[in-house]
Amino acid sequence: MTHVPAVRRQSIRVALAATAVVAIGYLVVAAGVVAFATGVLTAQGDQRLVESFDRLPHDGGGGGGNIGPVDPGRDPGRPFGPVFLAWTIQPDGSVVASASTPELPAELRTVSNPRSAVIAGTPVRIAGHAVGKSYVVVAQAIDQVVDTQRTVVLGELLIAPFLLSLVFFGAVVVGRRVAAPIETARRRQLEFTADASHELRTPLSVIEAHTSLALSAQRDAAWYRNAFTKVERESTRMRRLLEDMLWLARFDAAAAPSASGPIDLGTLATQAVDRFAAVAETRRLTLTVHSAPSGAVIAAPADLVDRLIGVLVDNACKYAPDGGSVSVTVAAEAARVSFTVDDSGPGIPPDERERVFDRFHRSVTTSSEAGGAGLGLAIGDAIVRATGGRWTVGESPSGGARFTVSWSRAPLG
Repeated sequence: MTHVPAVRRQSIRVALAATAVVAIGYLVVAAGVVAFATGVLTAQGDQRLVESFDRLPHDGGGGGGNIGPVDPGRDPGRPFGPVFLAWTIQPDGSVVASASTPELPAELRTVSNPRSAVIAGTPVRIAGHAVGKSYVVVAQAIDQVVDTQRTVVLGELLIAPFLLSLVFFGAVVVGRRVAAPIETARRRQLEFTADASHELRTPLSVIEAHTSLALSAQRDAAWYRNAFTKVERESTRMRRLLEDMLWLARFDAAAAPSASGPIDLGTLATQAVDRFAAVAETRRLTLTVHSAPSGAVIAAPADLVDRLIGVLVDNACKYAPDGGSVSVTVAAEAARVSFTVDDSGPGIPPDERERVFDRFHRSVTTSSEAGGAGLGLAIGDAIVRATGGRWTVGESPSGGARFTVSWSRAPLG
């Protein structure tokens, strides 16, 4: 595929955009988790600060200082440790605290509700409350909150690369899988346009050449008749090509095929053979039909199946040599109904059978005159896929081509 690098580049761009969006979302969520954990731990510490006032004496006496650890033990390496510190502000404004308690800044001596502050270079949560005639201020270091913040942030930083890598590579894989069919369709459309332009150029060139010659000098009646015959043939070829292209374009754009209903495949085959009887007679072809006596009923849109049968019979009549044979067979098995067309033409080489349904593809064993524009079997393939049929391409008993399509058998009644 010539456009694979473009698909890869586009998938990487989409993956980078998706990763950026996820990274922003992850950053917001991570910040929210840190804020939530900080809020919960801070609220728990504030609750312990408020509860500590209930353990203080209410006579206003006492020297304050340490009023008892909340958690057992104390780390000498930490200035505050897991203990509460207390300062008692006497009515005369003096501050009483233990010898190991840092000095309380003046601006914090009137604190009431819990708030954050820094004492002796250490972040704390501090609160104050009147106890008797004195005013008591208690504080606790928030080392636990800081440690938890660091742990959460570290965990988020460790998870982020794995998460973003997973998102990036997942987006690349999904993007390529999604873009591949789109790129294939785009490539096929470009090829279709190029092939259509090529096919239209030939009849237009013939028409233009004969028109220019007719206008360049006086010709006899026989020459004009021959020229108009060629112009008419090329015009017919171009009209058929345009009709096939228009049908394929409409079929590709249709949201759903025609309504399905029970149809007798044998009846449609017989009608198609009758339509091509004149063509077979002109070329001395032996055109026969063999149909199952009954039960060859399938559920499919009648107009699509009729066109499919016409495409296959017309294809066989074109490829069969003058005086050759074309045989149409309808068979009903236990669960499936098959439609087969055999011709006595040159057949299709095994290495060509996988490409016979490509648009504008003609087998190397046939001439462009017999093969047309190469859209007939493409139309047939579109109908088979739309109706749930199955293709089988092989060799006929006479050495020509054999095309078989089978469908699930519709229940009678």
